[in-house]
Amino acid sequence: MGTARIIPPKANFPSILKVAAYCRVSTNAAEQLSSLAMQEQYYEKHIKQNPDWIFAGVYSDIGSGTRVKGRSRFKALLSACRRGKVDMILTKSAHRFARNTVDALKTIRMLRSWKVDIHFERENIHSLHESSEFILMLICALAQDESYSKSEDIKWGLRKSFQNPNSKCYQRICYGYTHNQEGKLIIHKEQAEIVRLIYEMSASGVSLARISEHLEDMGIPTPRGKEVWSKETLRKILCNEKYKGYIILQKTFVENYLEHKQIKNEGQLDIYQISNNHAAIISGGSL
Repeated sequence: MGTARIIPPKANFPSILKVAAYCRVSTNAAEQLSSLAMQEQYYEKHIKQNPDWIFAGVYSDIGSGTRVKGRSRFKALLSACRRGKVDMILTKSAHRFARNTVDALKTIRMLRSWKVDIHFERENIHSLHESSEFILMLICALAQDESYSKSEDIKWGLRKSFQNPNSKCYQRICYGYTHNQEGKLIIHKEQAEIVRLIYEMSASGVSLARISEHLEDMGIPTPRGKEVWSKETLRKILCNEKYKGYIILQKTFVENYLEHKQIKNEGQLDIYQISNNHAAIISGGSL
């Protein structure tokens, strides 16, 4: 009995293609950054070696593939495609391109309307072939499911860590504190004086704007080393329970792993608190 095989239609490509590449890694860990650099070098060399291709750049992002928002180079690549600067995009695999099925298919269809092809090298699929869409949908759906599983694993690990009073999560540094040799929180004397000043001025009814001006007049840099103290920075200091000697964890959480948006925990999940975790800078009860 004979077997049937699908022969995709030949895409109507121009004779000389303007080719770009897209790379992405999830984090800025050293090994991933090294991998990203190698990918960038490979694609530039690979494209330039092909006499039928014109090098149109390598676009790289560091971050999640579950959403387009936040991937600035990805958006720059789409802009270049829209303006006719790119005919074909090379990318390692579909899950490097996007892990959100809806966003992936929307982008692929948009690029197809601009006659821009995407070659997913690992799967050896060209997006301009109409028959490729179903396969790409399955691949992106699997990648999205993998992202969900990883997200749930991370959440589970964090919550197990929150239940351990000796967890490093309870020793995270904030302005006014540093670490001792054992990695425990201890007071940073100079910064603690600034924290006390902020609390004293606020308790006296001084506005955040005036506190900011006073600190700037004194030449005191912000926690990030900037000259200007924002109201938000001062608000965070005035609302941080660490200065009272205790810690609260899971005050916020990510509700939707695709959007990565932090929302306030108002009883939806457990809240973890440990008292007398470290020396207090501000005396008194709860904030």
